[in-house]
Amino acid sequence: MTSSPTIGVFALQGDVREHLHALERLGARTLRVRRPEELAQCDGLVLPGGESTTMFKLARTFDLFEPIVERIADGMPTFGTCAGMIMLADRVKDGTRDQETFGGLDVTVRRNAFGRQVDSFEGDLDVAGLADPVHAVFIRAPWIEQAGESVEVLASVAVAGADRIVAVRQGHLLATAFHPEVGDDDRVHGLFVDLVTQ
Repeated sequence: MTSSPTIGVFALQGDVREHLHALERLGARTLRVRRPEELAQCDGLVLPGGESTTMFKLARTFDLFEPIVERIADGMPTFGTCAGMIMLADRVKDGTRDQETFGGLDVTVRRNAFGRQVDSFEGDLDVAGLADPVHAVFIRAPWIEQAGESVEVLASVAVAGADRIVAVRQGHLLATAFHPEVGDDDRVHGLFVDLVTQ
């Protein structure tokens, strides 16, 4: 890909603007994705934090659900953060009875694993592929309980004596339990832009 990639951000719910700004600072063209025709223009897609059950219901309402599933299955680079990570997971624990995801990522994710809003926290996190720690913000965050053999673990957090996986990559998919769009450190988004441009 010789020109700047066009990276869409799922814009029906979640912290859209912050992701757009991070991607633009890295030189990507950006697009708010609310309709299938907007998705069709994208070389990659970001699924932001928000509320995963609301996200899948809105994706159904706006006829985006199946097109996103198909594009992910066809190899479109996709980056999910927090709720977006849940939306990429093949399996979800503590989901609603009608919980749906776009899937593609061979992981089992637990929703709200770190607790409620009052249990949100932040801290410095070592991420594979980045020289210095990332300041990671966790807000009602999930974690990954199981990852398939083809899933590369990029970061984990020690919780009550156990390492909990909070960032992974599998082929064209990248996912974090934290919010890399918070603050002005664009390196995690840079990993995704690199995925899109490869």
